[in-house]
Amino acid sequence: MSTNTTARKIMTQTSAVLDEAHIGDIHGAFGSIGANDNAPRNTWWRKFKTLLAIIGPGLIVMVGDNDAGAFGTYTQAGQNYGTTLLWTLLMLVPVLYINQEMVLRLGAVTGVGHARLIFERFGKFWGAFSVIDLFILNALTIVTEFIGISLGLDYLGVSKVWGIAAAALVIMATATTGSFRSFERFAMLLVMGSLLLVPVAFMIHPPITQIAHDFFIPGMPSHSKLSEVMLLIIAIVGTTVAPWQLFFQQSYVIDKRITPRFIKYERIDLWLGILIVIIGAVAMMAFCAHAFDGKPEFGNFVDAGTVATGIEKYFGRVPGILFAVALIDASVIGASAVSLSTAYALGDVLSLKHSLHRKASDAKGFYAVYCALIAIAAALVLTPGVPLGLLTNLVQTLAGVLLPSATVFLLLLCNDKDVLGPWVNSKLINYFAGAVVAVLVMMSIILTASVLFPDITEAQILWILVGGVAATILSVAGSNLYEARKGQSKIIQVTIDRSLRDTWRMPPVAQLPAAQISLLSKVWMIVLRGYLVAAGGMLIFKMILLTFGQST
Repeated sequence: MSTNTTARKIMTQTSAVLDEAHIGDIHGAFGSIGANDNAPRNTWWRKFKTLLAIIGPGLIVMVGDNDAGAFGTYTQAGQNYGTTLLWTLLMLVPVLYINQEMVLRLGAVTGVGHARLIFERFGKFWGAFSVIDLFILNALTIVTEFIGISLGLDYLGVSKVWGIAAAALVIMATATTGSFRSFERFAMLLVMGSLLLVPVAFMIHPPITQIAHDFFIPGMPSHSKLSEVMLLIIAIVGTTVAPWQLFFQQSYVIDKRITPRFIKYERIDLWLGILIVIIGAVAMMAFCAHAFDGKPEFGNFVDAGTVATGIEKYFGRVPGILFAVALIDASVIGASAVSLSTAYALGDVLSLKHSLHRKASDAKGFYAVYCALIAIAAALVLTPGVPLGLLTNLVQTLAGVLLPSATVFLLLLCNDKDVLGPWVNSKLINYFAGAVVAVLVMMSIILTASVLFPDITEAQILWILVGGVAATILSVAGSNLYEARKGQSKIIQVTIDRSLRDTWRMPPVAQLPAAQISLLSKVWMIVLRGYLVAAGGMLIFKMILLTFGQST
């Protein structure tokens, strides 16, 4: 009997893993680790080889987030406002790490995808909402990825029909081989392709001192409307921290067969991904700021395609080509990751076989969802009359609306002792994540209000911010008072031996006791859901009105 078969038998009896393909040897893009390899990593060489085998989930989820929407948002910030908003990227670094570290921990410890955990711990009502939200938003996001591909192809002079068809076929083919390693190597190639933005920055050569100043010292663009600047800041947040990332990384960590003893290596992988994302975002803002400073295009952003044209106009064809290729590269990895996050979630919820280790014939439902999303998105982009610009705006707005709700579920799961045992959140992480949720809710409200009411004033935005801060303070005070009266701690604290932490896995979900959700948490979940339904419905209604308005 092989070691993989033995490992599967042992683990499926003692853990919650739903697909036996998620158990066994780790076969990453740059190395392998046996399922029964429990040898200590005492030397730097052993640690480095282990890291090479583990890296992948963090890099892919982060670089995948620097997708077509991110290209549009970061270049818009640079072209319209210079480097004055670079500091927002620095502020987002801890947000990115905290959110994604929580989901990588959930994946490694539980062996169960994010959507399934929500179903099991919060019930079918909340689970259905989370999956429907994800499916709609991801489907629209994939359309924006193909919009990005089409913009890059237009600049390069490649036929949009043949180019998009070829891109769709490549995206589908690389995921359906039945080899996890093959997909990850393809994804790593795309990760390296994202670094093409670095030579573009060197060719345009924006001033380093100005970049450093604006990156570390917050400021606002002078002579600009606060409402417009706030909307762009919110768009930067929405395109940098997206709900699909939570579902994708948790499931991809599981599919790669990463267990708790490798969490520290996966955290390094995540930091590497964050570093590459921030480098790319800073590069785009900086070289667009310098390329269009004092030019007629400054303050008149159109889309990422016109950015490539403008770069060529002032700095030559080569940096323009590199930018367009990087845009296509980012859109391809974004489409792959977002489609996978949806297929993983539906596979988890519907108990379908769902693993990149399985061939297409062995996981028909999983790959059918993945390929259908790609095919439909490509077809929509090639369909005349589809309001692509409105779709892009709607995706960013919906992402901003959905993110607070997704983060609340994440925070509750990471404080569930039955789910994470010794891996539950620390008090510091909870306070930070709670503050992030409060800020995201305020930004989401501002974003929704600005789309529904384009004439919103600076004073109204400031009142929303002040009201949000006051509501957060009152909520925290009320929550602490409520918990104090019940005589129980709000934050779970677990102290346990490190060696036990490295081997602890969540038991099968059927063996878990019912989740204990406080009355206050339920109230906040209902309030957030009510806001989401109302805001999302109004946004979609407005998009329909705008679509018919454009067609008449």
